[in-house]
Amino acid sequence: MEAPICLVQNWKGQLTLNPEAIRILEKISQPLVVVAIVGLYRTGKSYLMNRLAGQNHAGHIGSSLSQGFSLGSTVQSETKGIWMWCVPHPTKPTHTLVLLDTEGLGDIEKSTMEMTSEINMPGPVCLIENSDQQLVANQKALEILSAIKQPMVVVAIVGFYRTGKSYLMNKLAGKQKGFSLGSTVQSHTKGIWVWCVPHPQKPGHTLVLLDTEGLEDVEKGDNQNDCWIFALSVLLSSTFIYNSMGAINQQAMDQLHYVTELTDLIKSKSSPEQSAVDDSANFVSFFPTFVWALRDFSLELKFNENSITPDEYLECSLALRQGTDKKTKRFNEPRLCIRKFFPERKCFVFDRPAQTKQLAKLETVPEGELNVEFVEQVAEFTSYIFSSSGVKTLSGGITVNGPRLQNLVLTYVNAIRSGELPCMENAVLTLAQIENAASVQKAIEHYEKQMNQKVQLPTETLQELLDLHRPIESEAIEVFIKNSFKDVDQKFQKELGEQLVEKRDAFIKKNMDVSSARCSDFLEDIFGPLEEEVKQGTFSKPGGYYLFLQRKQDLEKKYNQTPGKGLQAEETLKKYFESKEAMMDTLLKMDQSLTEKEKQIEGERIRAEAAEAANRELKEMQKKHELMMEEKERSYQEHVKQLTEKMQQEREELMAEQQKVIAHKLQEQERLLKEGFQNESRKLHQEIEKIKSSKAPSACTIF
Repeated sequence: MEAPICLVQNWKGQLTLNPEAIRILEKISQPLVVVAIVGLYRTGKSYLMNRLAGQNHAGHIGSSLSQGFSLGSTVQSETKGIWMWCVPHPTKPTHTLVLLDTEGLGDIEKSTMEMTSEINMPGPVCLIENSDQQLVANQKALEILSAIKQPMVVVAIVGFYRTGKSYLMNKLAGKQKGFSLGSTVQSHTKGIWVWCVPHPQKPGHTLVLLDTEGLEDVEKGDNQNDCWIFALSVLLSSTFIYNSMGAINQQAMDQLHYVTELTDLIKSKSSPEQSAVDDSANFVSFFPTFVWALRDFSLELKFNENSITPDEYLECSLALRQGTDKKTKRFNEPRLCIRKFFPERKCFVFDRPAQTKQLAKLETVPEGELNVEFVEQVAEFTSYIFSSSGVKTLSGGITVNGPRLQNLVLTYVNAIRSGELPCMENAVLTLAQIENAASVQKAIEHYEKQMNQKVQLPTETLQELLDLHRPIESEAIEVFIKNSFKDVDQKFQKELGEQLVEKRDAFIKKNMDVSSARCSDFLEDIFGPLEEEVKQGTFSKPGGYYLFLQRKQDLEKKYNQTPGKGLQAEETLKKYFESKEAMMDTLLKMDQSLTEKEKQIEGERIRAEAAEAANRELKEMQKKHELMMEEKERSYQEHVKQLTEKMQQEREELMAEQQKVIAHKLQEQERLLKEGFQNESRKLHQEIEKIKSSKAPSACTIF
């Protein structure tokens, strides 16, 4: 087993066995050493199991990077149900080590995910209309996609008209009817139609089915958009099904000429300097799994008198011929393109489903009246698609959900309509611009929400507010980091940093304003009666000034002992006393019991107190400045720390992606050498060396 498979599915609280996993177990005759792991979600169970399997890294379940049990990269539990991985036992020959990884116990996301996983799409909707030789994205279908936030397994089917494509897609949807089958020689499906259904084996995932209009439809007259529909199906899908009738012969290969035209229809990089041939070398990194469905297949699967599987039949059919003449080149070209562009290939053969009269109404024929072999073949086909089709990902292992698929459709269709080639790199960068801007907003909203919930204003000191701010700022950066990708030159992270500073400073100002307002209220309540006594002349008598001072000191002590004033307590009190200087000066001058010398001494005391207060204020300002500079440095280091971790993770994913591409090209190079194609083998060697020499992204300065 190259990768784990779900053994027991947990879907909406219902446990069901996966038939594909059971079939794998039935084929193992060796004694089994069964190791299971259980524990709370996000506690590293899958990592340990991957180590037991001899794997160091793993991607998301179903992704192109998947090498083992999924570790996940969010707070959500990645493993659902019980997953199984059978590997040779490392120390017990003739034994099989069976590893069982289980979904996390106490996963708080389960109920939420189940609530949000409902997909209300009773039937297919046209996604890309082919009208008057113009491709147009359908707004209704785009709105449906944008509402689905789950990872998507995208399965597209392409083939000649009236070859039964829609029937297979309806079976994948688990419905008898849905995509129009038609009952005449006319093609019923126009453009590309989409049907989103809950994935039957991967909880929390959506199965997206793309049915396409028939290629080479004689009714169309002009088939210029057939190439674009073929190319779009390749670009949008994680599993690409080519549906044809009968055996794989030269006619079938000639009809598959679209695959040879992909280099003229798709770009992987936006660089204008890169040739189509050089650019197509990158196709393998993001092209889908290629599945060839052979309908009404009546040949006996044999090669050199030996029985072979459909997969072996496909590989035999892709063998090249020696020669440089035009006929040999035409023979080799589509085969070479399939081998180069699609590293993962699968083949299914289907008997004729029913009698000729029943074919016209196949969707109404009970399964019991269909050819038994055909029913079994369809079951095997659907089982493979459900268990083996991966989540649609973009370069760098970016998982595609509804909004991302919506934007990909718009980007590709707009490029075609404007006369440009759909470019994977441009599509990813366009998507990144949209999502990174949204990620900044999401992070800021998280910061504001958490600060409003956790900070009780006013705080007694600036330090207290900053101590609350720091972990929330770190969380906000984490929210951005986890939801962003391809942030060229850290443009959006810089924007986030600037907005976080603005929000932090706004909270600091609000903290001061709330404190000042509260202190002013306290001062009015505490000193209000004293001011009334002054107005009534209570202290306008000999000895009244010192009587006033005593009362003032008592009230000042009461004010200082009042809790909840915040960090503006001293500043507000200072300003209050400054506003009453004229009143105190009048009382001092009116007190006849004081000599001029005593009044002079009192004036000097008041000025000394003011100077001392000003000195304390200056020190506080210096302390605040130092504190804010320390906070700026700490914030910068937090940005760098999280960005560095993300870049390291992206580098590992890129290296894993490159290793997978290199492994495929090495395998193809070896096959070409065995077949005697030295020139093609040499070209592949150059491609491999170019990949090896490509540099991983280096660290960047944020601010």
